[in-house]
Amino acid sequence: MKSFNPPSRTLMGPGPSDVNPRVLLAMARPTIGHLDPSFITMMDEVKEALRYAFKTENKLTMPVSAPGSAGMETCFANLVEPKDKVIVCINGVFGMRMKENVTRFGGQAIIVENNWGEPVSPEKLEKALSENKDAKIVAFVHAETSTGALSDAKKLCKIAHNYNCITIVDAVTSLAGSELLVDEWEIDAIYSGTQKCLSAMPGISPISLNERAIKKVESRKTPVSSWFLDLNLVMSYWNEGAKRAYHHTAPVNTLYGLHEALLILQEEGLENSWSRHQQNHEILKAGLFDIGIKFLVEEQYRLPQLNAVFIPEQANDEKVRSSLLQDYNLEIGAGLGIYAGKVWRIGLMGYASKKENIALCLSALNSVLK
Repeated sequence: MKSFNPPSRTLMGPGPSDVNPRVLLAMARPTIGHLDPSFITMMDEVKEALRYAFKTENKLTMPVSAPGSAGMETCFANLVEPKDKVIVCINGVFGMRMKENVTRFGGQAIIVENNWGEPVSPEKLEKALSENKDAKIVAFVHAETSTGALSDAKKLCKIAHNYNCITIVDAVTSLAGSELLVDEWEIDAIYSGTQKCLSAMPGISPISLNERAIKKVESRKTPVSSWFLDLNLVMSYWNEGAKRAYHHTAPVNTLYGLHEALLILQEEGLENSWSRHQQNHEILKAGLFDIGIKFLVEEQYRLPQLNAVFIPEQANDEKVRSSLLQDYNLEIGAGLGIYAGKVWRIGLMGYASKKENIALCLSALNSVLK
């Protein structure tokens, strides 16, 4: 066995996205203890920077020491109790994963089906809530990574609250790439990932819970079924000001990387990041139309950072993606679920959302398709 030296790729798939070189350098700094006073100071800075990214003042805002799927599971494990009725809005693969979490934690999932490639329907949610007035939670994906569709989180949360439900929102692909206002939209529990628009490495899941969600966690009649993800325990390590109690060995160097990624986001400005992703999407869109490639999602619901496009009829999905990878060191994503073999997913996320990447992608696609 020899040292592993990965090839140099341009990552324009659904994630991970290209990691900013500053983040990679930050991760190479000396490892210190996860209870070291210097590390604890950095932890507090990470929490504050995540509040900035989420646009929230929630005290319980922190990174879970595992990828975005664990952020999802943290929210469901802590908020769903056995027999709780949970309205799950599905418009793609990741809504289906929400449903799986509900059932595994003993809840009753009431499914609101939406067409894949379309946003979650507020009218369908309203109807489901009117028929299930004993529901406790509404769960939906803000930015559906499997299709590139963006739902109206503000409107969906308002409807949920009208029926006294708390909300769990998947923002894995939207954080730092699309407008996301946790406090203004009154999102109760939200989770994301570091490997998308934050331009950090995979393996960390930022979460944020407001007081309404915390109250439900604290009033549980049954223990949280996951020891590792039990927020009552984890917060003894992540609480600010209090003496930190050992819960788990945090991924120290990975959190260095997240700290640097959040610093970079602050330097650019959150709103500027949203704008950059939209502007680069417009450039990519024009180039794809020139090649004859069409989008899955209608323009007004389209994620700028995750572009799901139909595979041209004459193209072989696997051969095209393989050629892009082998000949151009360029990765784009395959379709998932019902769109497997029918769409490509082209990411413009974080550090990868730049004009030179768009030029490479369009040139390579044009050449391979010819």
